[in-house]
Amino acid sequence: MGSSYTVRLAGAALSPARLAHLQADVQGALEAVDHRMSLYRPDAELMQFNRHAATTPMALSAELMTVLQAGQRVAALTEGAFDMSVAPLVLAWGFGPEARRGIPDAQLLAQRRATTGHHHLLLDPARGLAAKRLPGLQLDLGGIAKGHGVDRTAQVLQAQGVADYMVEVGGEVRTAGRNAQGRPWQIGIEEPDAVPQRARLVVPLSGLSMATSGDYRNYFEEGSRRYSHGIDPKSGEPVEHGLASVTVVAQDCMQADALATGLIVMGPQAGLALARQQGIAAHFIVRGRDGRFVDQATDAFTARLAKPAA
Repeated sequence: MGSSYTVRLAGAALSPARLAHLQADVQGALEAVDHRMSLYRPDAELMQFNRHAATTPMALSAELMTVLQAGQRVAALTEGAFDMSVAPLVLAWGFGPEARRGIPDAQLLAQRRATTGHHHLLLDPARGLAAKRLPGLQLDLGGIAKGHGVDRTAQVLQAQGVADYMVEVGGEVRTAGRNAQGRPWQIGIEEPDAVPQRARLVVPLSGLSMATSGDYRNYFEEGSRRYSHGIDPKSGEPVEHGLASVTVVAQDCMQADALATGLIVMGPQAGLALARQQGIAAHFIVRGRDGRFVDQATDAFTARLAKPAA
């Protein structure tokens, strides 16, 4: 999916053969996710669905169906702020695999917006079928599939009896047990725009997942405006508010990934209000008018005991 991954293990040392076996299993699990859900490979199952022009149903794998169902639930919760059908808009702004970033023609943008809308995706989980109300509907799972990849990797490690681990795929994280120092895993929330990169907050994490969506890594600037990869499905344009990042802590990483994406699109007021209403453990970093960052968090997140980085 155009990203990288890291797996760290703690606890008793493993033999080279055992480590190689685990590595092969992890690689296999992530390859399977990539083969089903990536926009970066033409043979991916997702790409086959995107090319499926007819409104007739198409059979999907159980794994892809699971991710699409989860995405649709978050789409409903965020009132469409999280929307997997933004693929045509993402490509129009140049944030897809070709990375040709720039402001699209207004007519092109209007045409692309006419082919989007999460309510145009129809799922029949019982029969394993998906269909489109609009023939041109295309999906982008960049806001949820990496989290799912983290969860699949964690399942592999747990099945092999690994109790202490940290899995990271494209910045999305899941942990279990303790780190090498016998403490909860220490996971950083990045300081936006910092060069070199550094943590703003550190979250002790054990048995939970954490995902961050931000405007400071994948963006371009034109004039005085920053255009980030976070596309608002309603306007068809990158979000314009001052929210620099949203971090969500949840039981599974797929949920955290999708929620972080939806909340950053909603913005600092509506996103924070929804997170508080739903009891979501979320941390918001907002760009203040004076250029300084302001931290806001839900009570559910504060209970996780996030602390400033040293």
